[in-house]
Order: sequence, then C-alpha cells, then structure tokens
Amino acid sequence: MSNKPLPPLEDLLPRARAGDAAAQNELFEMCRAYVRFLARSHVEGWIQAKVDASDLVQQTLMEAHRGFDRFQGTTEAEWLAWLKQILKNNALDFVRQFGAAKRQAHREVEFNIGQSTMFRRAPEPASPDETPSQIVSRREQEIVVANALAQLSEDHQEVIVLRNLQRMPFDEIATRMGRTRPATQMLWMRAMKKLQEHVNTLSQIE
Repeated sequence: MSNKPLPPLEDLLPRARAGDAAAQNELFEMCRAYVRFLARSHVEGWIQAKVDASDLVQQTLMEAHRGFDRFQGTTEAEWLAWLKQILKNNALDFVRQFGAAKRQAHREVEFNIGQSTMFRRAPEPASPDETPSQIVSRREQEIVVANALAQLSEDHQEVIVLRNLQRMPFDEIATRMGRTRPATQMLWMRAMKKLQEHVNTLSQIE
C-alpha cells in the first residue's frame, strides 16, 4: 500500500456490490492490512506456534471473496463487522482444531482501532501529545490506521501490536523484545508518533 490518501471505502462498496470487478479487487486490497493485524491479535501468544496469522488472513479473505454476494451492508462499519465475524469464526475453528482449552477458545482480542482500544491512552508512560480525536478524524478510519501500521518498521509494528492490541504491560513487552523497559517505552512513543504521521497522510482526501 503506497503512502497516499486512501479513497473512502464507502465509495467502493456500492460499485463492488454492483459487480465492478476492479472496485471489488481494490476493496479487498485496501482491507488486507486490516485483516492481517486483526489476525495477529487472534494468534498472538499461546496459539502463535501452531497457527500463522497469514493462514488466518488467507482463509478469511478467501471466504469473504467467495461469499461477497451475501454481504448486504452499505457502510464501512457494516463491512468491517462482516470481515471481523468471518475472521472470528475462522480463529475459533483454528482453536478447536488444535484442541485449546475452552476458556482460551472464547478469549477475544478486539481490534477496535480509533476511538476505543487502539488509541486509548496507556497508563504508563503518558502517551505523546496526540489524542484519539486527532488521530481519528472525519470518518471511521480503522482501514486507514491498519494501512498506516503496515508502513511502519517491524519493531514499531510489534511494539504497537503488543501494547495497543494485546494490552501487555511494558515489562512483558521489554522481555519479549529483548530490550530494557525504558527503551521499550521510548520505542513505543516513537512508533505512535510515526503512526500518527502516516495516518495523517493517508487520511487526506483529495
């Protein structure tokens, strides 16, 4: 995904539903990074050794393509909810396939980017000066943020996924990433700053 403004997803939905193959391809390509980060939130941790997030992404997008004619929504929120449900069902299938405990099968990590989970201020350390309203501007932007995340370095992606999606404490993230806690906190703040820069660029509607 290039670092340029993204077209409103709701402009693509009616064209895709009307049978425009190019619009449908663009719609799914725009959502690929979103589904990938959503998948990472489901396979992170205990199931990671057995399930690769790319498998979950591939299965979800394949089913969404195959069942696209059953999608009846018209808004971005409805579209993302539909994708989330497909991925959630597939994630639970993977869990059952590998015989995980019942309590693990019902463990959910939401990918509510924007005004809730993703950019909720963490209690430690104080986040940079950006606020949810500054990062999430004129329209729902889960897709925008996911594509902005995809443009970050691997370290920046990982620290944001672990802190903002997985809600891990900094001590645990530091151990996992092989860094000191202060270095991890600094990495996270720099990653959030870079993320905001990319979000601002991708959010500009020509």
